[in-house]
Amino acid sequence: MQTLLDVILPVFLVIGFGYVAVWRGLFPVSGIDGVMKFTQNFAIPCLLFQAIARIDLSSSYDPRLLSSFYGGAALCFALGILGARVLFRRDWEDSVAIGFCCLFSNSILLGLPITERAYGPEALAGNYAILSFHAPFCYGLGITVMEFVRNRGQSGLSLLRNVSRAMFRNALVIAILGGFAVNLSGLPIPGVVDDALSLIVRAALPAALFALGGVLLQYKPEGDMKAILMVCAIALLVHPALVWSFGTMFNLPQAGFRSGVLTAAMAPGFNAYIFANMYGRARRVAASSVLIATGSSILTVWLWLTVLG
Repeated sequence: MQTLLDVILPVFLVIGFGYVAVWRGLFPVSGIDGVMKFTQNFAIPCLLFQAIARIDLSSSYDPRLLSSFYGGAALCFALGILGARVLFRRDWEDSVAIGFCCLFSNSILLGLPITERAYGPEALAGNYAILSFHAPFCYGLGITVMEFVRNRGQSGLSLLRNVSRAMFRNALVIAILGGFAVNLSGLPIPGVVDDALSLIVRAALPAALFALGGVLLQYKPEGDMKAILMVCAIALLVHPALVWSFGTMFNLPQAGFRSGVLTAAMAPGFNAYIFANMYGRARRVAASSVLIATGSSILTVWLWLTVLG
């Protein structure tokens, strides 16, 4: 119970504050859209750029951690596609969008603050290692599979062009690549620039959590409940269980093990809805999955934190 009070509830109270503020008309929906654009396109990219530019690549990038997390994520993506196709008889495009909901954990807005509150700022190295590949891997896999099923028979060059165009319009991907470029080149970030980045970064997570609450109000859980429950089960239970199994098999150190399992245990991020909306496929399933899984994760994250100790 103490874990629930000290670690999880403060994060969800900020989300709830945003939800209630919009619900009661104290904060406009247009304002939430503006805050979300600020966090998604500016503040969080600054956070990722600064974190990756500073991270010790030799000690933080454990192949066992990345293999455990992304092996589990890819399997969940496949399970989501097959479940939607076989169990619910959705067409291939809908199935890929539903699979993406099972693939993309809310690793930034929920994963970072919950891990930090549970284990301290020094425990975030594994989270940042995962995050540096998260958007490129998930969008790369999702877009590639979606473009393949949408354009069967398309030439390889055309497919590559469509995937690259979608990837390099993503602010998170650009920030991650910029952080790697600075880190690998050894070029220092000028002090005044680093201080400015730090000011923006301080606003990133609180503003994003508040905005997430306002966005969730717009997601009405209606219809497709079986598909939605499948997404919630895969995202909240199957993915962290797979990372636990792979991490145990690879003898992953405790810090990386905790980061991997906790990040995998997060609900689908709003990027799941962005992906569905981008292709106009399974939008109701994606929106409702984000809402229901985010609420359910209060209990499931508590479960995983208790098991992790």
